[in-house]
Amino acid sequence: MSNLVQKFQEYSVWRNNVKAALERYRDCIDSNELSDGASDQRFMQTLARLNEDKLSIAFVAEFSRGKSELINAIFFADYGQRILPTSAGRTTMCPTELLYDETFPPSIRLLPIETRAEAQSTSDFKSQSQVWTVLPLDTSSGDGMLEAFKQVSLTKRVPTEEAALYGLYDETDLDMVMAVDENGMVEISQWRHAIVNFPHPLLKQGLVIIDTPGLNAIGTEPELTLNLIPNAHAVLFILAADTGVTKSDIDIWRNHIGGTGAGRLVVLNKIDSMWDELRSPAEVEDQIEMQVANVAQTLGISDRQIFPVSAQKGLVGKINADAPLLAKSRLPALESALSNELLPAKQDIIRAQLLSEISELASSKQALLSSRSRNVVEQLLELKGLRGKNQTILDHMMKRIDMEKTEFDGSLFKLQATRSVFARLSAEVFTHLGMGVLKDNIRSTRDAMEKSKFSAGLRQAVKEFFQQALTNLNLSAQKTDEIGEMMSVMYRKFSTEHGLALSTPMPFSLEKYNKEIEMIEKLYHKQFGAATILTTPQVVLMQKFFDSIASRVKQSFLQANRDVEAWLKVVMAPLEAQIGEHKLQLKRRRKSIEKICIATDSLEEKVQAFEQMQLELDAQKAGLTQLENELRAAILAQLDLYRAAA
Repeated sequence: MSNLVQKFQEYSVWRNNVKAALERYRDCIDSNELSDGASDQRFMQTLARLNEDKLSIAFVAEFSRGKSELINAIFFADYGQRILPTSAGRTTMCPTELLYDETFPPSIRLLPIETRAEAQSTSDFKSQSQVWTVLPLDTSSGDGMLEAFKQVSLTKRVPTEEAALYGLYDETDLDMVMAVDENGMVEISQWRHAIVNFPHPLLKQGLVIIDTPGLNAIGTEPELTLNLIPNAHAVLFILAADTGVTKSDIDIWRNHIGGTGAGRLVVLNKIDSMWDELRSPAEVEDQIEMQVANVAQTLGISDRQIFPVSAQKGLVGKINADAPLLAKSRLPALESALSNELLPAKQDIIRAQLLSEISELASSKQALLSSRSRNVVEQLLELKGLRGKNQTILDHMMKRIDMEKTEFDGSLFKLQATRSVFARLSAEVFTHLGMGVLKDNIRSTRDAMEKSKFSAGLRQAVKEFFQQALTNLNLSAQKTDEIGEMMSVMYRKFSTEHGLALSTPMPFSLEKYNKEIEMIEKLYHKQFGAATILTTPQVVLMQKFFDSIASRVKQSFLQANRDVEAWLKVVMAPLEAQIGEHKLQLKRRRKSIEKICIATDSLEEKVQAFEQMQLELDAQKAGLTQLENELRAAILAQLDLYRAAA
């Protein structure tokens, strides 16, 4: 078992243990009648985050760099043969996602290239099942899977006008012009996108592999530039050891991958081309190290980010159980880097989110239990103080409780006024955040782009689109801030005036969506910000990119709408839970005194009942604290702890 596979299994066990601990904690809260809308929402969000947790690795390279072979060597060697097709020339003609979704049978879904003529992105088409060509995948047959995977390499010849309509032909590109045959036809991919639903153990555990076509496709397929590559947790940029870094390699690295960030690794493949029986092992090693140093200098990165390997020899070494050949291929070093850097970094992100959620959740539940406990203690002291009291004192205590109830009812009346303001502000949030407003913005931008004949007009239309989207987000954020501040005032009022155990209302911010929109805008500027004049094919391409931009922004706004709606439903829940608890306690106190007025011999029974309630609440608090500690321990556990379990 490779280190990467082992680490992935450990990560999966860790995630499952956290889910189990979280569900035990939720069951305890439910059984103790501590749940409310806010906590239910948080539990659902946290469990959904764990269930949907994915780790995506994108493989990017020019054709014939051994990209598909590297995927075979790292992930599919256990099948004893190649799963992804590999041969001289181009084998992956369209972006391909390998994943597992249990709601679909094992299959390959293929999006026809003709969809590029429509004003929709690949992401938009993912929800339109009727558009895709679906081929079954026989996972019991390695040969059958290999044959099915060959679909992603299919091409067809179309007139240059049709290719230009899809944004796949540029008459100013000499390489493209030379590829036109005597009939004016040019070769393009038959498919725009492929999704392989494959029940591989790692894919079942949340791994998503993104196999990209040659580098020229990265500049023409918006889905790669705006979505798949930027959002990948790791990008493996594959170069050939014998050719080093080409000009197109440098452009892609700087514009689409670049950097020294976590998970950005360079693979110098085909080092077996440097193995030479006429040279000593030390000389071969020196030659490889020299090539690594040259690549590091050219790309402006550290040597530690570059991994010289032989994917082909690594695959052969794994299939034949040839340990010396596998070691010589250096593939284990790359797998170790992925497992030791990528998965712990991913775990740290999820861990920080979970700890923040659990901390706020635990604080609110402990506060509610403390409130119950304090009420019981107060009633117990009150009842004990009644021993030997006459009817006059009992009447006085009844009046005091009635006065408290009157004051509390007055506060509830004021809360009703707050609710009406809350409803008005909630409606105003969606005045700017609503999907109708965004669709109008997208439509007007498309119209402006179609009417404009100049580069400046096209860029201005897209610039105004981003400005409007950010303005709408900021206006909505002002309203959510107003709601948050108003609720904070109400929380403080009820805490101060009536002794309710309330902390602060559930916080909310639209800032992450602001950052998403700004990130999308930066990617757009990287693609089209340099050239002062756009050629006709570039204009077509720019319009295709806007379709993907609009889709990405639409997804951000949809999620922002869902988040706001969910927050508005639960932001009052803790306050209402405490109000309900306080009303119940006032009612119980009055009933207790009424009964004692009628039958004084029940006083001792009441005292005993409340003492028993106090013991039960102490036990609940101890049990809840124990489950909180178990949950935190599960979240903080290191992957190595699960090695034996995996």
